[in-house]
Amino acid sequence: MSRIGKKPIIIPDGVKVEKNGRCIKVSGPLGQLEMDCQPPIKVEIDSSAGIVSVENKYPQRREAKQLHGTMRALIANMVTGVSKGFEKKLELYGTGYNVKEQGGKLVFQVGFSHSVYRVIPKGVNVNIEVEATRGNEVPAKFTLSAIDKRLLGQFAADIRKIRPPEPYKGKGIRYADEHVRRKVGKAFTSGTV
Repeated sequence: MSRIGKKPIIIPDGVKVEKNGRCIKVSGPLGQLEMDCQPPIKVEIDSSAGIVSVENKYPQRREAKQLHGTMRALIANMVTGVSKGFEKKLELYGTGYNVKEQGGKLVFQVGFSHSVYRVIPKGVNVNIEVEATRGNEVPAKFTLSAIDKRLLGQFAADIRKIRPPEPYKGKGIRYADEHVRRKVGKAFTSGTV
C-alpha cells in the first residue's frame, strides 16, 4: 500500500473535479486540465466533503502498487495547478549571456557562435526580470509559469540543457535554487629546472 496514494486530496474553493469514465477533469480559476486514469486505479470524488480519494483495486500487483502513488500525485498536481499554478525561476551566468522573447520564442545568447531558439509551449508564460548578465556576478533572470507541472518542468529542463552550468566558472543556465559544485582549476607553479 502506497503511503502517498492513501492520502486524500483536498479540493480547494473554486476548484471542480469531475470524472467521466476513465477521464478526470479538473477546472479552476486558472484554467482546466484533464488526464486519463489507469485501469488498476479507482478514483472516487466526494464533492460534499471536498475530497478526492485514490484506491488500488489490485494491491498485490506490482504495477498497480507503482501506479497508486503516481496517480494520486498527478491528480494533486492538477488540483494545485488550476488553483495556484506552478513556476520555475532560471538564471544565466556568464559574460555576455542574455535572453529575449521574440514572436513566441525565447532567444538565448550563451557563448555559441549562433543564437539558440526555443518555442514557448502553449500554456507556459515567460517573465524576463533581467535580460542580460552583468559580469559573472549578476545573472540574467527569468521565470516560467504554467498550470501543468509536467509541461513546465519539461520546458525548463530543455532550456537548461542548452548550456548546463560548468563546474569551473559556473557559466551556463541553471535553476535559481540550484547549487553548482565548483572545482578548482589547474595550479601552475613556476619552478627552476
